[in-house]
Amino acid sequence: MDKDVLEILKKFEKGGYAIAIVGGAVRDILTGKEAVDWDLTTSAKPEEILRLFLGAFYNNRFGTVGIKIGNKIVEVTTYRKEQGYSDRRHPDKVVWGKSLEEDLARRDFTINAIALRFTQGKLSQTPVDPYGGQKDLKAKLIRTVGKADARFSEDALRLIRAVRFAATLNFKIEGETETSIKKNSKIISEISGERIRDEIFKIVVSEFSAEGILLMRETGLLTEILPELDVCFAVEQKSPKRHHVFDVGTHCVMSMKHCPSKDTVVRLATLLHDIGKAKVADVTEEGVRTFYNHEVIGARQVNQISKRFQLSNHDRDKLFKLVRWHQFSVNENQTDKALRRFIRNVGLENVEDMMDLRIGDRLGGGLQQPESWRLKLFRKRIEEVLKKPFTVADLKVNGNDVMELLNLKAGVEIGKILKKLFEEVLEDSNKNEREYLMEQIKKVKV
Repeated sequence: MDKDVLEILKKFEKGGYAIAIVGGAVRDILTGKEAVDWDLTTSAKPEEILRLFLGAFYNNRFGTVGIKIGNKIVEVTTYRKEQGYSDRRHPDKVVWGKSLEEDLARRDFTINAIALRFTQGKLSQTPVDPYGGQKDLKAKLIRTVGKADARFSEDALRLIRAVRFAATLNFKIEGETETSIKKNSKIISEISGERIRDEIFKIVVSEFSAEGILLMRETGLLTEILPELDVCFAVEQKSPKRHHVFDVGTHCVMSMKHCPSKDTVVRLATLLHDIGKAKVADVTEEGVRTFYNHEVIGARQVNQISKRFQLSNHDRDKLFKLVRWHQFSVNENQTDKALRRFIRNVGLENVEDMMDLRIGDRLGGGLQQPESWRLKLFRKRIEEVLKKPFTVADLKVNGNDVMELLNLKAGVEIGKILKKLFEEVLEDSNKNEREYLMEQIKKVKV
């Protein structure tokens, strides 16, 4: 038991309130894993919880109070019943419940409707499990509490949450529940892009991310959430002179699966890197399939996806760059200038991420080796180039030198001269010598 959580539980019991652990922590405890996310439910009303815990906060109408303790925030929810879901997401009315069993009845899936009471200073050894959650936990099944259609109609986000739990836990979705997801898949469009994004992010970084995306496709959710990717499964890639063994959609999914990065945006970029191919696919007279400029089209598409998912400016920029420039060439004859251009396009901070995307791309295309000898050489060349001048600040001369030699005052002209010198050094790094550059400054016509 987490010591901080234990202190919270004891304080509730000492205050005379019933308290229990629910959700993911219970699943972890019952399966012998270390619990990380702690959710509690109690008979105490929000205002009573606030009186118990100094610094606790309550800024919603759904009965959830945040308690800060140590470096974590533990969420505690008052027993409640919910009525009406006109927006397919939030209850129109919340009524405080009278019992733990009443509270569990409103939860989404049976494996999330198991609770462990805290009484007499310890957790009960007998879980409260009115909907057979322990049985489904052992069978590795995702099943709704009660009728699936009713549960999904109340909160459409549960449609993708079912897939997310399946992907993160390596569970199957129970038959009637899966049928209901297929039947109700269209209502996911009524959920905000921000909430969908959070679920997608959890899927793409999960151990069974590929299975999760394919399950989204099987249930019809991918059509509603990422139609740009969904259409790619109908785009064939097999042809003479090409190593691909999968259609574009499957290739994208397999690329994400093999991407070594744990970064959410990198894995999402790997999943979406070839979506532009669906719009530009063509076949030559010789039967060779072509996808010219798919990276340009794909970059525009991920910009639209970023807006739908309400990505931060940083994540949007990173996603765009990884998709836009993923089609970089690697060969032993590339100049330093070409390598610097690649680094400028991708962004120095994203170079290693782009290498991870390329590894996923290769393995997801049917190749056996994560890196070719050319890619290994490319990495080494980039390391060498980064040791050489890369910005104007790296020049062996500066603005003061220009002003002194040419008797100029500070202004835009100084920057233009330095930029011209920098471009010359980019062509030949050996020219970044102070004596040479000082002579070049003297030759500038002002």
